[in-house]
Amino acid sequence: MRATNCKVLLVYPRFNSASFWNYKETCEAVGARHPAAPLGLITVAALLPPDWPVRLIDQNTRELTAEDIDAADLVMTGGMLPQQLAALAVIELCRSRGKPVAVGGPDVTSSPHVYQNADIRVLGEAESVMGSFVSAWNAGLRQGVFEAEKFKTDVTRSPVPRFDLLKFRDYIHVGVQYSRGCPFTCEFCDIIELYGRVPRAKTTPQMLAELDELYALGYRGHVDFVDDNLIGNKKALKQFLPDLIAWQRAHGFPFEFSTEASINLADDGKLLSLLHDANFFAVFVGIESPDADTLVAMQKKQNTRRSLADSVHKIYAAGISVYAGFILGFDSEHGSIAEPMIDCVEATSIPVCMVGLLYALPNTQLTRRLIREGRLHVGHDVAEARPVTDQCTGGLNFETARQRRDILLDYTRVLKGIYDPEAYFARVRRVGRMLKRASLTQRPAESTGMGQPERTRGMFEGVTLFDMKRLARIMWRVSTRHPGLLPHFLRTLHDCLRHNPGAVKSVTIMLALYLHLGPFARQVVGDIERLIVRIERGDWWSPNLVPATMDDVQDRAVAAG
Repeated sequence: MRATNCKVLLVYPRFNSASFWNYKETCEAVGARHPAAPLGLITVAALLPPDWPVRLIDQNTRELTAEDIDAADLVMTGGMLPQQLAALAVIELCRSRGKPVAVGGPDVTSSPHVYQNADIRVLGEAESVMGSFVSAWNAGLRQGVFEAEKFKTDVTRSPVPRFDLLKFRDYIHVGVQYSRGCPFTCEFCDIIELYGRVPRAKTTPQMLAELDELYALGYRGHVDFVDDNLIGNKKALKQFLPDLIAWQRAHGFPFEFSTEASINLADDGKLLSLLHDANFFAVFVGIESPDADTLVAMQKKQNTRRSLADSVHKIYAAGISVYAGFILGFDSEHGSIAEPMIDCVEATSIPVCMVGLLYALPNTQLTRRLIREGRLHVGHDVAEARPVTDQCTGGLNFETARQRRDILLDYTRVLKGIYDPEAYFARVRRVGRMLKRASLTQRPAESTGMGQPERTRGMFEGVTLFDMKRLARIMWRVSTRHPGLLPHFLRTLHDCLRHNPGAVKSVTIMLALYLHLGPFARQVVGDIERLIVRIERGDWWSPNLVPATMDDVQDRAVAAG
């Protein structure tokens, strides 16, 4: 018998609370509950039959109750590794209430065995298999595995996400996705394993339809292009951006964009100009290491043969802030990397740096090599095996080439060095003078669905009244909760307003992020220093290792001669 009107509950699992990415205090300061909306789940919602009622609960913004589960016919959940514990708890709650639960997303795709208690597992990109899943459900099937063929999903058939399911005020930004895949081969990265090395891009009408929907729903402000490398297909991107610029102009520039891209973005002046004209204001770049040998060993050659500082400064000159990722723990680190990494951060003047310990993600080239070498820890992909599921404190899930204690000492030195208030705010001031943001004088004001507040003029030209209210909230929080930081905030704002008032909004964002980054860095340093003490006392033991196969042993014997 065909099932109709299946009531679906989408549950976005809670991220680990002790994570670099949750920006908890920053969210509170600006009146949000979580940084990013769950784009994957609202895309899944759009793939379901239109006669299936759908509800969304984001555990990062509200609690999930047994009553929520009971009201549904089917629960769908899933996410990334830092959400694994919460996703497994959702599955167990569904089982205890007798409700079928389906799980999808990158973590179950990489580690399906971890989710064996789920009734249904959807592996790979949902667009390719949701039709089969719906047909099976309507036919009465309540268990199974639906696996998409890797790298074959046609993203030009992906629907407009169900943005209407979101409460926009809960988030700092919402996301859209233009492309999937990355042309590079970084050894530690799982993107090429999940989505392939040939970037697949949506059409221009698709992307503009998504922006039209956001605009119609009253959303204004920060939109993040969640692509893992927006410039993976430069040719397609350059064809899309002029239409995006035209759309922005026609609608009065309602959105400001951020994204992630490789550092070779700096080599393409035309592309930087297009991104600038489309109102991109920030980009996350994986720098990883200042050491050229390490970059070559990790297969990130695009970061070599260049001055990283010059490249970053070119991006600043296009009015785009750079946030960066750095990693410690590579085999090729022959000595202390702390001072060179701090020097790199200072030379590039990047305030916001995600510095983590190398983590062997499931099904990456790195993980496969470590298995061959007999160095990968058992439970490397299971959250319960680690006290914290974040690469900041849960990394190095393998036997390191360098002494573990030395890597951890380097790590604490880097975090102390770059997140010292004097150092951080000095970098923000330097960036504030370098950013060449476009004049917004002719652009209508932004809103959050509550009308069109007027833009200010003069020193704060281009900043909306909504921005001013957020700035007031931030300053109030600093003065009441972190009074010691108030002089740094005031000095940095004054410097920006005096020398480059057009960059004040970008500078304000970096100031607000320190409310999370400063305390988080101190927390991580404390955790790592306690681990170092355990290692020095002999109280820490390495976990068991994943056994290498006989073929791996023979291969190593042959290689050794």
